Amino acid sequence: MSLRPFLGAMIVLLPSLTLAAPSPVSIPDTPAGHTLSAWLDAFNSGDSARIQAFDEAHASWLTLGRAMGMRTRTGGYDLQSIDRSNKLWIRFQAREKATSTAISGTLVVKPDDPAAISLLMLDPAGPDPDVVTLTAAQRDQVIKAAADRIATFYLSSKLGQTMAAAIKTQQKRGDYQNIIDGNLLAARLTDELRAISHDKHLSVTFSWDVVSTDPTDTPDQSPDTDTGLKAHLQTNNCGFEKADHLTPNIGYLKLNQFAEPSICAPTATAAMAFLADSDALIIDLRDNRGGAPRMAALIASYLFAVPTHLDDSVDRQKKTTVQLWTDPYLPGRQFTDKPVYVLTSRKTFSSAELFSYDLKALKRVTLVGETTGGGAHVTGPHRLGDHFVIEVPFGGFVNPSTGTDWEGTGVEPDVKVAAADALDEALKRAREQTASGQSLR
Repeated sequence: MSLRPFLGAMIVLLPSLTLAAPSPVSIPDTPAGHTLSAWLDAFNSGDSARIQAFDEAHASWLTLGRAMGMRTRTGGYDLQSIDRSNKLWIRFQAREKATSTAISGTLVVKPDDPAAISLLMLDPAGPDPDVVTLTAAQRDQVIKAAADRIATFYLSSKLGQTMAAAIKTQQKRGDYQNIIDGNLLAARLTDELRAISHDKHLSVTFSWDVVSTDPTDTPDQSPDTDTGLKAHLQTNNCGFEKADHLTPNIGYLKLNQFAEPSICAPTATAAMAFLADSDALIIDLRDNRGGAPRMAALIASYLFAVPTHLDDSVDRQKKTTVQLWTDPYLPGRQFTDKPVYVLTSRKTFSSAELFSYDLKALKRVTLVGETTGGGAHVTGPHRLGDHFVIEVPFGGFVNPSTGTDWEGTGVEPDVKVAAADALDEALKRAREQTASGQSLR
């Protein structure tokens, strides 16, 4: 959960692009090579069950529907060559079977779980832009800067020093020396730092565009002045994917992001007003990866009749605490005396976990689905050079009811079911509850 918007185009991971097909090309006998080979075999088979089984075992962030769409469009992939590789990463060339389009690919696996894919990208083959090709001096500068920022700003000074020392040691022994691709370097640094810290909010990202100003100095008081952020949020309706009424009169809100309320509060207000006459409400956060805590508080505000203390944001370096409360002054009607169900999955993360955890602790909602991802830290961005930024956690949340948070453990649902079955389960319970004339839980 970054407290400041990051200006600049960040590289987009492409989890929907999958590969396939056995090939006469010799694949390295490494963890990355083994995973690439298995992936090619599964994807090229065209068998949805095989593809799904592979993704669940090696890349849980992939979605079967998009993978099968890629399989249909490309006809699978023929591996043409291996460009460069290390035990944890591999750069390769492939060709679409259906179109003969040439593709450059990158696959990275995790150091603490070599069977798990952390990055898979496919790009049109051809000369890389100059920005992607790193010199040894540029690579070393990024690694040094990352170590310095981690050692200085990470919320646990001791752990920050440990992570900084680790990537410096790996640099000295040549673990990064063959990496000339910015995306690849960012992924490898992220993996190494997370392997030590197990902190899913800690990340290094690569930007195709020059990061013109230090993100640390970017004011966070007025994100509504960022025209790029505004346009992006407006394009995806501020993360509000769907608001609907399900039989008999169950409100359903599919919310994929907690967007900045200074821009998106009107969208939130409209959605809640549309659902206000429902007999029960289901809020679907299964695909919500977080965002602005203030938007989580705004949505929660519609569920309480009186101002309610949700959580405390703690800056452990500055030793300051900011309380997060519901807003007593809201446009439209509130949803205060009716049952609410929140759907979760293992993809539910960050501010979406804040919403789930706090409302569960207050016994205001019933959580249905899977245990969430387990990320409770607050981060700030730091520039590592012209094309790299590191998000460094410097604080976290402490719930006033439980005295703790969900970091590393996730939020346990009240009703444990597979994420795919969570909506049906919540609908069944909501219908039974409203039919019996019950109000709150």
